[in-house]
Amino acid sequence: MNRFLSAAKHFVGLFLVVLCVSAEQAQANIPALIPSPPKLAAKSYVLLDADSGEVLASKAPHEEMHPASLTKMMTAYIAESELAAGNIKRDDKVLISKKAWSMGGSTMFLVVGSRVPVSKLMEGIIIVSGNDASVAMAEYIAGSESGFVQIMNATAKKLGMKNTHFENAAGWPARNHYSTAYDLAILARHIVHDYPKYYGIYSDKYFQYGVDNKTGKPLARQPNRNTLLWTNPYVDGLKTGHIAATGYHLAVTAKRDGRRLIAVLLGAHSEKQRAEEGQNLLTYGFRFFENVNVKKGGIALEHVRVWKGDKNELSIGLAKDLIVSVPRGTGKNLKATMEVDKNLVAPIEKGQALGSVKVTLNDKVVTEVPLLAQQTIEKGSFFKRLWDSILMFLSSLFA
Repeated sequence: MNRFLSAAKHFVGLFLVVLCVSAEQAQANIPALIPSPPKLAAKSYVLLDADSGEVLASKAPHEEMHPASLTKMMTAYIAESELAAGNIKRDDKVLISKKAWSMGGSTMFLVVGSRVPVSKLMEGIIIVSGNDASVAMAEYIAGSESGFVQIMNATAKKLGMKNTHFENAAGWPARNHYSTAYDLAILARHIVHDYPKYYGIYSDKYFQYGVDNKTGKPLARQPNRNTLLWTNPYVDGLKTGHIAATGYHLAVTAKRDGRRLIAVLLGAHSEKQRAEEGQNLLTYGFRFFENVNVKKGGIALEHVRVWKGDKNELSIGLAKDLIVSVPRGTGKNLKATMEVDKNLVAPIEKGQALGSVKVTLNDKVVTEVPLLAQQTIEKGSFFKRLWDSILMFLSSLFA
C-alpha cells in the first residue's frame, strides 16, 4: 500500500512538472497584445525608432507633400555639417542681404546690412523658424540661395531621402518643392545622431533677438512653436511647419528610459491637432514596443579562417550595435544566427561584407545585417598561396 501511495505521489509530481512546463511554453507562444496604431487626423505620418531605424507605425509614409518649414531641418542640418567640418564658425558675422531681410512669414527680425553671428542665425532657424535667418544662412554657406538648394538636394540624396526635392531654404511655397513623412523622419534621425553637439538648440523654448527701431528696446521673446516642449517632459525637438496648401506639420522626437522615438506627421488641421496627434504617436511607440540590443558592434563576434593571405585568421563583426524594435514582451523570443561565407580567400579589405547576422522572431525574419571584416588581409607569398591551394583541395575531398 505504501509503495502504491509513493508511486502515485511520484506520478502526480511528474504530471504537475509537465503541466507547468507546458503552461510556460504556451505563455511564451502567446502573441503580445499590441493594438493597431492610432487613427490620426493627418494626411500622412511615420513613427520611427531612432536607435533601430525601424518604422513602428505609418500612414501614407511616401506620399509627397510640401514640407513647409520642416524644410528648415535640412537648412539647419547642412549648417551643422559645415560647423562640424570647420568651414564656418559660430562667431562668424553674416552680412544680411536685402533678400533675406525682405522675407515674410515667421522671422527673427533681421535688419538689412547688419552682421549677425552664425550662432544666432542657427537659433533663429531652429527655434522661431525664421525665414530671414534661413535665407541668410543659405547665402553665407553657398554664396546664393540657389547654390544652397543644390547642396540641399545632394544631401537629401546622400541621406537616402528618395522622394524629396527642395526649391528653397525656408520652405516657401514652390511647385517642385516636396518631401514625405518617411524622408523627413530619416533627416530627423540624422540631426539627432550626426551632430549631437548642436542638438540642444532644438529644445530651447524661447528666442529673443534685435531691438525696436523706434524705442530702442529689445524685441519681445518669441516662443518655439513646438508646444510639446511644454507639455511632454521627454520631448526635446524638432520642428513645426504650416502652409495653406497642405496643412500643419510636425517633426517631434522624445527620449524616455534610454529609447528615442521620432514622429513626423503631415497635414493636420490645426496647431492643437498636430500636437495632440504627435503625442498620441509617441505614447503608442513607448507603450507598446521595446528595443533589444541583439549584438554589440565594433567587436569581434567570430574569428574565421582565411586562405592564401598574409594572415590565416580574420575577425568579423558589425559596424554598429544591432538594435531591434519588437512588440512589447516579445524580445525574449528573438534569435540571432550568423552565416559566414565559406572558403574566404585573400585579399580581403577591412569593412568588406563576408556574411550576415539574421534575427528572427517566432521563425519570421525581423532584420538581417552584414558581417564585416575588421582587418585588411593582403595576399600571401607565392609559396603560401600554393600551400593553401593544396590544403583547400584536400579539405574539399574530405568535406
